[in-house]
Amino acid sequence: MGTRVAARQVLQWVVTNATSSVFSPLQFGRCHLQPLCIGCRSMCSSTSQSTLHSTHHSHELSRLSGTPDTGLSVCSLVEMGFTDTQAEQIYEDVSKIRGGSAATHALSTLTALFVLGLNPSSVLKLLNKCPELYTVKESQIQQRIANLRKLGLGEGSLQRVVAHYPQILTVPVKTIKNTVLFLREKCLFTVQQVTDILRESPAIVVENMGQLEYKFQYIYFRMGVKQAEMVKSRLFRFTLDEVRQRHCFLERRGLYQTPDKKGQTSIVNPKLDSILNINQETFLTEVAQASEEEYDVFKRLMTREWQEEEQGSIEADSDEDDEDAEEEDEEDEETGGKSGYRKRRKK
Repeated sequence: MGTRVAARQVLQWVVTNATSSVFSPLQFGRCHLQPLCIGCRSMCSSTSQSTLHSTHHSHELSRLSGTPDTGLSVCSLVEMGFTDTQAEQIYEDVSKIRGGSAATHALSTLTALFVLGLNPSSVLKLLNKCPELYTVKESQIQQRIANLRKLGLGEGSLQRVVAHYPQILTVPVKTIKNTVLFLREKCLFTVQQVTDILRESPAIVVENMGQLEYKFQYIYFRMGVKQAEMVKSRLFRFTLDEVRQRHCFLERRGLYQTPDKKGQTSIVNPKLDSILNINQETFLTEVAQASEEEYDVFKRLMTREWQEEEQGSIEADSDEDDEDAEEEDEEDEETGGKSGYRKRRKK
């Protein structure tokens, strides 16, 4: 019910502002009140004169400089359904953002979020998490919301995803499509599994593809976990280091085995969900059967070991490059530089 009222207020605000496109200099900064704008009357009292004065001043500057007036004011925000305090906070937040894009797109962004079905309090929390949304065009937000719907995020799920991870509305449609394509073609997740991953782990859309692929391969080949179990355990909420630390600790203690080619093990491996989706204390007492001191020492040793492996791989790549360069130099000397000439001719 609150969402419907908020949407109705937004619609009335849009219609009202569309029918009054020309203002005289004396009208700048005033509240053009509608019956729904009860809070705006109290907001325009002496307790908020300083805020309204800044709004009036910004309108005057826009008029004198010839730049278009964005219509953003405390009164317009109250008319959209925000409380006086919420409206003042949003106005101040937008004013602090450098560049004119925030003020230009703020009202249309707010309208798009209301149309999505979010109430004023939810919208404010969302914008506090991700102020970048103030600078996103309404058309872009609408395209991204429509794309998420196509990917299977229906009513309720879509709103929860946006409220939990509003940054998803700042990610280009192409980037999300590439992530979905990777999950479908490289990792062989089903359409429904991809939808579940986006709903439970929306931050996956900004994860590095190389790291994402390595994480999947580690879980699939090293741990022998299939796609359905990965989705059930909400794997993509965790970093690779978090997964490796717990897995390797269990493996070193003889409590986890990599399955053979037939998928068989001589012991019963704990489920991925029971490894990841519990706090450290429960993991140590119920799964690893170890002390916190043992686990802390192990993590420090593993961190050092992984750093040495990474350093070794970097040095190995460097040595290979040097060897390739030496071989090319020797070939050039034997042929009198003709090979290099032929390469240039081919370009």
